[in-house]
Amino acid sequence: MKKIIIRADGNAKIGAGHLMRCLTVAENIDENRVLFICADEESAKLAMDHGFQGFVLNTDYRDMMSELPLWQQMKEQNVGGLGTGEVTILVDSYYVNNEYLLALKCMGKVVILDDMAQDVKAADSIINYNAFAYPEMYEGLSGAVDTIIYTGSTYIPIRPDFVARDYTVAEKVRKVLITTGGGDRDNIAGQILDTIYESGIFYQVVTGRFNPHYKTLQKYAESHPGVEILHDVKDMAGLMLGCDLAITAGGTTVYELCSIGVPFICFSYAENQEKLVEYVGREKIALSAGKYHWDAAKCLSEIRNGFERLRGDFLLRKECSEKEKRIVDGQGAKRIARILEN
Repeated sequence: MKKIIIRADGNAKIGAGHLMRCLTVAENIDENRVLFICADEESAKLAMDHGFQGFVLNTDYRDMMSELPLWQQMKEQNVGGLGTGEVTILVDSYYVNNEYLLALKCMGKVVILDDMAQDVKAADSIINYNAFAYPEMYEGLSGAVDTIIYTGSTYIPIRPDFVARDYTVAEKVRKVLITTGGGDRDNIAGQILDTIYESGIFYQVVTGRFNPHYKTLQKYAESHPGVEILHDVKDMAGLMLGCDLAITAGGTTVYELCSIGVPFICFSYAENQEKLVEYVGREKIALSAGKYHWDAAKCLSEIRNGFERLRGDFLLRKECSEKEKRIVDGQGAKRIARILEN
């Protein structure tokens, strides 16, 4: 029986996005075949909380080359089946390089989840599930000559609870959802609240388990009627179904909102989110507020302008909702799981 080993991290510094999308894929594979290998206990605990085996390297997630001796030890000890039988290793990290991937190839087939297409990727397969991605993006990248490339929105790993939901665009915006990722070390959620808060509207702010500003946001809610701070939410799809408009950082949440059909405004918080945010804005799928990490003040101003525009135009919200639903079919995680298994 082929073993699937997933190398990913999710912590307060990088948020939980990488790990969560890998968990979504893993949930389409027999859990007894899956092992998560993580740099720290914080990451491994998240995997184990979802019912999977977790192995902690006790290393710096940014220095993946330092892990290679530990991989060799794990092979000698047959951790996760590395020493015997067929193994496929899924890697989801921005800190990998060719040397690291080539070392893992000595232990099994290597598949990488990628959304940048900017550097070398010496894996057996590359999966870039972004709606804007296409195979030619990888032409000329050293190390990808014999690599099988999978690209496009058919591979978006959406959890089942976001699929085929019956969402109706409200004629009036009464409830707004704000989500800024698992970490949000700059408290962008709080800044957005300051920018768009008005009495008479109900705001739900989602904070991930790694958010360091939870108590600050709670204090804000105590002095601002209509604000609710939600921590480590388990039913994100339910929250989305109940809101009339959303404001989100770029990333997997964008595709979750698209799957349901919630009109939204998005912004990028890091370089890896830029292309997606630009794409949905350019294609008029949603409103783009630009790059927070380049110009925070301008981004917040654009969020305010977009908020006023979107909430005041029912037909625009309806048009955005219809375009969103065409992007995601909900089968991406299953397709990635089959790639890993086969």
